[in-house]
Amino acid sequence: MDTNFYEQVYEIARLIPKGRVTSYGAIAKSLGAAKSSRMVGHAMLYAGTAHPRVPAHRVVNSSGLLTGKFHFKPPELMEELLRQEGVEVKNDKVINFKKVFWNPLEEINLD
Repeated sequence: MDTNFYEQVYEIARLIPKGRVTSYGAIAKSLGAAKSSRMVGHAMLYAGTAHPRVPAHRVVNSSGLLTGKFHFKPPELMEELLRQEGVEVKNDKVINFKKVFWNPLEEINLD
């Protein structure tokens, strides 16, 4: 487990504003590891043990699908948390994905 990479992933994920989502790939790109979206997904598996808390429910796949939902207890919790923040979800997919998408490369200054 690459804890340094995971911590970097968690730092980015903690910056996602309420009511917005980002993708595993967007986080990977923002860390200069564009081909590491699966590693970001793997990091999110352990996000529940990270402190401070990581809003893992705000990280979806590049199509807006809630692919990580089975790692929530119960799986419906991911969708429920997004809905509480005003993100619309239908059939496990974020509605208006492009509108609520948060791109870390554009939104934060990593320098």
